[in-house]
Amino acid sequence: MPRHGLIALLGMSALLGSCGIRLPNAPKPVYQADVRTLVSSASERAPARDPDVLIWLIADKLHTGMVFQYDWLLESGFIPPAGFGNPKYVTLSWGDETAYQEKGLHSPAKFIRALFTPTSSVMELIPADWNVVEVCIHQRIWRKLVARERGKDLAAFLNDCSTPGPDGKPINCGTSSWGGGVLLKSRHLYFTPRMCNSWTGQVIESMGGKINPWFAITADGLIRQAEAPPNDFEQIWWGANKENPQPLTPAENHATGSVN
Repeated sequence: MPRHGLIALLGMSALLGSCGIRLPNAPKPVYQADVRTLVSSASERAPARDPDVLIWLIADKLHTGMVFQYDWLLESGFIPPAGFGNPKYVTLSWGDETAYQEKGLHSPAKFIRALFTPTSSVMELIPADWNVVEVCIHQRIWRKLVARERGKDLAAFLNDCSTPGPDGKPINCGTSSWGGGVLLKSRHLYFTPRMCNSWTGQVIESMGGKINPWFAITADGLIRQAEAPPNDFEQIWWGANKENPQPLTPAENHATGSVN
């Protein structure tokens, strides 16, 4: 690439970065640490539920995503696309639409366009009924407990990421890159430095976490923050491969007897 072209791309990246690394206009959080007065009447009618919910962070070398219990998302107000079904878990991530639709950026032009110009984006929603480690066996996996009531802010953020159709439900614009899920049209633009890991960081923040987006552009940068206080994600799986097909350690032998 000519030198002046590279300078122009870098300049554009800096300009876009100044426009905001975060996905803009995210809903303001409504969570309160003590919600007993808000839900007392409802809790008298509803069966007792666990006050905390297990969530998972997954990552490969470049990309991160989150896994949630689907019924928790629904009870928290998440709006699924029409006809999605009722799985036990869902995996969610966000990124450039072309990369998801074509399962990668397969030409230099597409790669440069995705990184250095504003492009359309999607949120990937994948159903699963197996344990998380069994579904995401090649990914690195972390987990933590969050307050059940945090789901309201999480659902509001996820709903806000999607573009609704005339029926008020997210627009399904394609098939997920794996797992038989769907791609939901997002209302946000994708560009450097607002990338997939920026979205994951904001998901963690919606549940009370603290993430510096400028140090969460890469997967490893996000993970370092996720593992540190006050986020305190615990790694439970190191990713299976040919050399290490079952990467379990005593750290995974939780009191529940499961690495789920």
